[in-house]
Amino acid sequence: MAANFWASSHSKQLLDPEDVDLVPAADRERGITTEEFRLVKIHMSSHIWRLAQQVKVRQRVIATAITYFRRVYTRKSMSEYDPRLVAPACLYLASKVEESTVQARLLVFYIKKMCAGSDDKYRFEIKDILEMEMKLLEALDYYLVVYHPYRPLLHLLQDAGVTDLTQFAWGLVNDTYKMDLILVQPPYMIALACIYIASVLKDKDTTSWFEELHVDMNIVKNISMEMLDFYETYKVDPQRGLSDEKISPIMNKLPAKA
Repeated sequence: MAANFWASSHSKQLLDPEDVDLVPAADRERGITTEEFRLVKIHMSSHIWRLAQQVKVRQRVIATAITYFRRVYTRKSMSEYDPRLVAPACLYLASKVEESTVQARLLVFYIKKMCAGSDDKYRFEIKDILEMEMKLLEALDYYLVVYHPYRPLLHLLQDAGVTDLTQFAWGLVNDTYKMDLILVQPPYMIALACIYIASVLKDKDTTSWFEELHVDMNIVKNISMEMLDFYETYKVDPQRGLSDEKISPIMNKLPAKA
């Protein structure tokens, strides 16, 4: 189930949970706190999602783009790598890696359409996206293969005999990309946590099945609790992300567009 993952570059880049929210020095100097750093990642992950819906790419492309976005900021600052540009550039790069290429001009068109009458700091030209793509490749050390929980989720649901939970559990997996879980946990463990939550909320008894898997249930439950805590703490509008009142003051701390 997880053999290919453990041999991958993805597995070698898994981080400790405390490392993903370390605010780079350049951002700390601009007054960006750990919580604000987290809020920008949540908001821009939602921005990638909305932009991807406009250009109509597969779920896997969106998940890969968000993974790139989050991974970049474990290595680079938001002051140096403007998240408003990094987000569409990650989607552009992910679409090529996942063989579902989106033209940069389409991204530019839809960004302008989405941001019409609002913050022009989100608007970029084709050359901006292409230049940022090159910077992203370097920031990611050219490690572009990402394993996602979707495939193991389907396999595990079938094995557990609870395929009627597929839609609900799939939605939970989608929500994990609002967090940094993909950077710190193996995809199959994320899938198991989503099945665990789904089975509890939908009153399905999967206790004996989990016991037969011989996985560390403490990890599964910890991931589940982290997800439930996220739902409790952050109210993310799927159409707008976080509110302007919450996100604009943070974005204003970043350097102005040249």
